[in-house]
Amino acid sequence: MASSTEMALSDVKTSSTTDDYTHAFSVNSTDDYDYFTPDENDSISLPMSNIYIPVLYFIMFLTGFLGNLFVILVIGKRRKKYGRLVDTFVINLALADLVFVFTLPLWAVSAHSGEWPFGETLCKISSFIIAVNRFSNIFFLTCMSVDRYLAVVRLMDSKFLRSSNCAQITCGVVWIISFFLGIPSLVYRQLKDETVCWEDPKSPTVQGINLLTIFLTFLLPVLILGLCYGSILVNLRRHSHTAANSRAEARRRHSVKIVFAIILAFLVSWLPFNLFKTIQVIEMMSTGNLSGETKVIVLNGLTLSSCLAFLNSCVNPAIYLFLDQHFRRRASIMCLSCLGQGDVQQTYISSNSLSNGTSESYSANTSTRGRLFSFTIKE
Repeated sequence: MASSTEMALSDVKTSSTTDDYTHAFSVNSTDDYDYFTPDENDSISLPMSNIYIPVLYFIMFLTGFLGNLFVILVIGKRRKKYGRLVDTFVINLALADLVFVFTLPLWAVSAHSGEWPFGETLCKISSFIIAVNRFSNIFFLTCMSVDRYLAVVRLMDSKFLRSSNCAQITCGVVWIISFFLGIPSLVYRQLKDETVCWEDPKSPTVQGINLLTIFLTFLLPVLILGLCYGSILVNLRRHSHTAANSRAEARRRHSVKIVFAIILAFLVSWLPFNLFKTIQVIEMMSTGNLSGETKVIVLNGLTLSSCLAFLNSCVNPAIYLFLDQHFRRRASIMCLSCLGQGDVQQTYISSNSLSNGTSESYSANTSTRGRLFSFTIKE
């Protein structure tokens, strides 16, 4: 993934040291302002975070920009007749992540200076982009999971749903829904005291939106992912004895590795942030405020977990490159083509011709079903 969000850098400001203590910026204030100063008994909040967090964001920007652009070029260069259905979702996911990473330099500067120097318009727009990315990222990942479920478990019943036109329509719907769900960021984000890009955490509307966002971008998708991949693994295990040869079994194991890599990346990236965000919202709704100790814990947790959540937009290209043999082959062909190394297009077509025996088709043969579940299989 992922990502992305009404996130902690939309929700919290990182620490900046003044004299002997840290002024930690947070939406959880004891007054009408968007920051608080810990008591003497409070722990110091993430010393030097105004140095290493901006560095992390700039690294994420560079890797996310280059990685997702590379994915778009590799997949987009391929002829439509040789494309895989899942590539439609992959390229849209990469596009969402590519747009998102352009906001990271803004948040890096903000994290370093401890304030938002870019004005209210960019505050709203960057927060909107983050929110749209968060929704579209997980929705495209969910679509990919449902596509794999249909390809393996419901192959004969999903001819229309797994058509190219249906996939394109689905992506369009995902973008429309994501833009609609991102509108609250445009409405409720504002520049506080000309220095802080924030939203009022005490607003019942904002609290409700935050809970709804957590449900739509984590709890519900995790449930769908669990059901889809649980059914897929049961189906593959049930038909494992029908495998024609060891190569088919190896392809199935390879497919499962890709699936679990994507799920693990999503969970590791987003679970901590959603946990701290839920604690923050529930505590604010129940008591109307946070104690000093809880403020420090939530602030630190949101600040670090937002870095982890942002990282999700950088790791998907690495997953494709290291685990998807089909993607690696296409990337190699594109690189050779750029270097002018021979008739690579013919090599590309021949390469796919050799894999026709593992192409997805609408056969009812159960051994074929076992071979379908892979990002490395041509549509």
